[in-house]
Amino acid sequence: VQLQASGGGLVQAGGSLRLSCVASGGTLSRFTTAWFRQPPGEERELIAAIRGSGVNTYYSDSVKGRFTISRDNAKNTVHLQMNNLKPEDTAVYYCASRWSWNVVPSTWSSADFPYWGQGTQVTVSS
Repeated sequence: VQLQASGGGLVQAGGSLRLSCVASGGTLSRFTTAWFRQPPGEERELIAAIRGSGVNTYYSDSVKGRFTISRDNAKNTVHLQMNNLKPEDTAVYYCASRWSWNVVPSTWSSADFPYWGQGTQVTVSS
């Protein structure tokens, strides 16, 4: 499956953005899909994930209550709605997919996801 992320941009603190991850070559509802982000000079961080069925979701503490992950199976797309953005949300955001949801999501790392989209830059100004 090939993934393409889009929707990044420059926004003021308190603003919103919606990222999209569109899949081709595979049915995204069969995969667990996640969003990672990587601030400059830092490691890539898992921030949200959604199971193929959509029943289970995961959010890191840093985004819980502000970001919402969802899927649109008709468009083979996973979205990340980001509200109340803060300057510390500035990062390159990546979507990634894996086959299963069978371990505690908070333990997942980049190495657990074989399929990746290109990054999309999100910059939040203060």
